[in-house]
Amino acid sequence: MNSLPDHGVSASSRRLGEKPRHVFFSAGEPSGDEHAAALLAQLRQQCPGLKASGLGGPHLAQAGCELLADMTPLAVMWFARALWHLPTFYRLFRRARAHLKTQRPDAVVLVDYPGFNWHVARAAHELGIPTFYYCPPQVWGWAQHRVRKMRRWVEHVLCCLPFEQQWYGRQGCRAVWIGHPYFDHVAGTAADRQLIERLQSQGPVVALLPGSRIQEVKQNLPWLLDAAGKLHAEMPQVHLVAAAYGSQHAELIGRQVAERPGLPVTVVTGRTLDVIRAARVALAVSGSVSLELLYCQVPTVVFYRVSPLAWWVQHRVKRVRYITLVNLLASADPFLQAPFTYDPEAPGAEEVPFPEYLTWRNPARAAAARVLDWLQQPELYERQRRWLARLKEQYAQTGACRRAAEYILQALSGSECRREQRAA
Repeated sequence: MNSLPDHGVSASSRRLGEKPRHVFFSAGEPSGDEHAAALLAQLRQQCPGLKASGLGGPHLAQAGCELLADMTPLAVMWFARALWHLPTFYRLFRRARAHLKTQRPDAVVLVDYPGFNWHVARAAHELGIPTFYYCPPQVWGWAQHRVRKMRRWVEHVLCCLPFEQQWYGRQGCRAVWIGHPYFDHVAGTAADRQLIERLQSQGPVVALLPGSRIQEVKQNLPWLLDAAGKLHAEMPQVHLVAAAYGSQHAELIGRQVAERPGLPVTVVTGRTLDVIRAARVALAVSGSVSLELLYCQVPTVVFYRVSPLAWWVQHRVKRVRYITLVNLLASADPFLQAPFTYDPEAPGAEEVPFPEYLTWRNPARAAAARVLDWLQQPELYERQRRWLARLKEQYAQTGACRRAAEYILQALSGSECRREQRAA
């Protein structure tokens, strides 16, 4: 088992609790908002009275952060969509920069969302405010040249994956592996047993997980429903359950399901983790949800739909073999760059825990066939579960938020001591 470092709060760190500190957060994605909120809760537990302000979403606000704006509606991808929102992003950046100048927080904590957060990092660096990147962007996979920005503007990189620490370290960044906060989220979220039992009582649950971004849902849901339709045709007793992140997602899923008469799909809103806990197998859009599926040991097929042009571009800029985090964790060499297309008969398929399809061709038939294999062959299913159990034991360790908070407080304490020494 990999062992994570223990950043115990030193006596000098504990003294920070005697004088309230101010931390500025910048989190744009819905998942980043949740991770930032959990980190803020840990910081306040270890440093009572800590003040928080910044950009985030409803979870960060509920945790007590004074929000300058809610960023989660602006969780966009691809250049054209980002360009459309450019004036809004610029206004938010100017507001954030002015806040940093006038309030002078003790630290800036960035959470993923690199397009916007690079600008915040640069502004904080120019003002001499220590910057921590929590859940750093996966520049090692797609845009390795961006590590220059990390090296120049970010003092501390708090890595979620073990190979990230090694890669960032080789690039000259100060990096530490603290674990992935998704495992804290799963372990710390109480299960709704009544919901789980109700879902399972209607047949073996096949979870449909179309993502947290509306764009992802629109893009990938038709293929997920195609695969679900083929499953239902072969095994009418399965219970198809779609997890919706919010009400807008649920309405979109409901409309698309209504266009497919004869395909029974139950839509559950805001309870993705319970849907995963209830599931025997899953069809999921690529993302951090794969870590929740690993923790719950649910055999899964992963989709990600792209245009032919985007597929062509990504196969030329991608610097890792897989798109799925669980597959990267399981890989002996995640930076092997040979293009990968899943084929159960191809060499190397046995090294892939979650069959994945980054494609512009509809993989519904192949995905449904793989899920049917798991559902109809108990030995194959149990073998897959045992594989996931081994990976969970190796990588799914809780405590990431606690370790991140301890590291941040220690780093701030060390910076303060060095300033006092220089002043003396």
